[in-house]
Amino acid sequence: MNELIKPVIAASAVALLLFAATATANMYRYTDENGQVVISNTIPQSASKRGYDILNNNGRVIETIDPAPTAEEIAAREARKRQEEAKARQLALDKKLLERFSHPDEAVRAMYRKIRELRGLSQLKRGNISVIESQLDSEQERAADLERSGREIPEGILKKIRRLESNIREIEREISAQQADIDAVKRQFLQDIERLEIITDKPRTLPLEVPPENNNS
Repeated sequence: MNELIKPVIAASAVALLLFAATATANMYRYTDENGQVVISNTIPQSASKRGYDILNNNGRVIETIDPAPTAEEIAAREARKRQEEAKARQLALDKKLLERFSHPDEAVRAMYRKIRELRGLSQLKRGNISVIESQLDSEQERAADLERSGREIPEGILKKIRRLESNIREIEREISAQQADIDAVKRQFLQDIERLEIITDKPRTLPLEVPPENNNS
């Protein structure tokens, strides 16, 4: 055999022996179902769930394996995780809110502006309804005159009356939807105002009801 190969083989054999000795030297210390401490070179699955110690060949603890968490511990851990995530989300929302408003009254004024804007749009739509109602009255009066004179109402007039009535209903639905938008905007602003009072530690001084336009608010 080549003289250079012999030392390599010898070293490998020694390493394998040391590995085998180390691998077989470890023992396990655990508590059985009766509460008795057991030291063994194997560990049952039921005992591993309760936690155990790994010992070297001198009986010293080289690693401790914690018990598997109980269902209650897992639930508590998940609850803490959800709380931490909720806290992180709230901190992010608070940061964005403070970028918009530094005082609750600033949010109140912004609410005034938004609600007035939406109310203004609704008022314009009500004005449109008044115009359409005037046209409808005129067409209905023409139709009534024709009926009184015993003449047949032209289909064109009937179609126009139906179209005007449909336009009024559509605008009324838009106004109702806009009122729902106003209510939603107000709810969101009220939440923001209350939160600002907490995170800025400053009280609101302005009323929550939108004052008349000439109030300069």
